[in-house]
Amino acid sequence: MAYTVTKHSFNEIRETWKALLPRAAVNTVFLTPRWHKLWWDAFGADQEAVYLQVDQGASPVAIAPLQLAQDTLSLAGSTEVCDYLDVILLEEHCTSALSVLLEHISKLSWSTLVLHSIPSESPTLSFLRQLSVDPENPFTVSIEQEDVCPRVDLPSDWESYLMMLSKKDRHELRRKFRRLESAGGVQYKITASADGLQQEMEHFFRLMRTSREDKAAFMTPEKETFFRNIAETFVGAGIGKIFSLTVDGVHAAAILCFDYNNQRLLYNSGFDHQFSSLSVGLLLKAYALRDAIEHGMSRYDFLRGNEPYKYDLGGVDSPIYQCTIQRR
Repeated sequence: MAYTVTKHSFNEIRETWKALLPRAAVNTVFLTPRWHKLWWDAFGADQEAVYLQVDQGASPVAIAPLQLAQDTLSLAGSTEVCDYLDVILLEEHCTSALSVLLEHISKLSWSTLVLHSIPSESPTLSFLRQLSVDPENPFTVSIEQEDVCPRVDLPSDWESYLMMLSKKDRHELRRKFRRLESAGGVQYKITASADGLQQEMEHFFRLMRTSREDKAAFMTPEKETFFRNIAETFVGAGIGKIFSLTVDGVHAAAILCFDYNNQRLLYNSGFDHQFSSLSVGLLLKAYALRDAIEHGMSRYDFLRGNEPYKYDLGGVDSPIYQCTIQRR
């Protein structure tokens, strides 16, 4: 049965997108229509939206949310706030759907097509790797590793997880938990609803900005508005959670996570340096990891970046890639 490509507005394609994503080869919170709309409202003002849908007969098999800026066409989203991006695609239709999609895109006005933040398990990546060595294809395809997203595949219980760590890291984690507990006045809190969310976000922003200079520079007013909107939207939907740790009533660390597709994604974090000796930043992340195990989740994803603490907690690199396509 033939494949066809049609262009739609966001409102026209939204419901099909929502129905297709749970069956897609790559299904992540960053590919949900809800996340996309919040991103576009915050950062898409200077872009032209291009939403393409691939159907086999009457059945949708792929959706490509794209943005056009000058002569560059790219996946809608930005590497600063979207850790994974991709075409929303049913894997069994990968070759045919991507072939007809690329043929359709080739008729549009652009000089460079950029697909960034593509996860290593994506069939889009496999397709483009094959295309890059095909001498008859009309494009030049380059694929470069963009970053890494360390992950931990979670066992069924905490002790099994600890045994996955190196002897040194296991010893250090246990020692640090004992030292924090002996300090007294330590409390963990999980905010998973709108109740108290605004106050927790204020602590979160303060801790982000004070934890590192690059995080302070990153958190522009524009991004702060985006973070507030995603927290309100996804915490309200039962997907987002803010984990916080207080010492003697003072907020010492906070992290924003998303629970999606049976995985916990650690999106961003911050801590107060006056509590550095208690390793509050690391231990709050470990607490959230333990909570993910207790809730039967399959993976704890530290997301983009190779910060050392991710490997101290057992993270294993999963590369993400940028694929650049140009006309010959």
